[in-house]
Amino acid sequence: MTRGMMRTGAFATAGIFLLAGCGGGGGGDSSDKIKGADAATHSPSPSASASAGVQRPKITLPSRVKNVFEGQHTGDPKKDAVLADNALRINSIDDAIARGKTDTPALDFYSSGAGLVSAQVFVKEWVANGDTWGGVDRYYNRRVSFRADGAAVVIYCSDESKAYFTDGKTGKVERSPGKSDAYTLYNTRLVESPQGVWRTVDVTSKGGASQCQP
Repeated sequence: MTRGMMRTGAFATAGIFLLAGCGGGGGGDSSDKIKGADAATHSPSPSASASAGVQRPKITLPSRVKNVFEGQHTGDPKKDAVLADNALRINSIDDAIARGKTDTPALDFYSSGAGLVSAQVFVKEWVANGDTWGGVDRYYNRRVSFRADGAAVVIYCSDESKAYFTDGKTGKVERSPGKSDAYTLYNTRLVESPQGVWRTVDVTSKGGASQCQP
């Protein structure tokens, strides 16, 4: 079991949407391998977003958990704002798991509609089973495009080969170094709120995606 596999099960409920201008749709099962990952890593900060003046909910991750986000700075302020809120949305989910709640301020702040439902389902599964994870989850090949309706699309990969999963019922620790299912492809759609926060409204994913394999 990997976090990506659990995310795929939960996020599939968000429905399939067409990623105009990005190539692929739904789970993003394109035959072309994503190229050109940015080797530099950056931790997102609220100041990177266009909504820097907005009061944002606090997000706290357990010391055992580390999310690493690559390619945060594109040189385009609007894309950087989208990527920052995409990263904070991911962190908000792990914050909710750590708090054992599906109604945290951060979860609702960075997700809406089907995106919020899928996040709540994902968190609920972890909390109900008492499962935890630790190590490093790396997010890379993060690409942003904008639709004609003003929404943003972010396609990205996750690498969980350096993370571990602890079963809350058995205490068994599972690791997945070198396993293809440790790599997941995500397609997300974000809509900007009146306050300037890019909230995730749709998510689909594909565990073990060929586009994300090393």
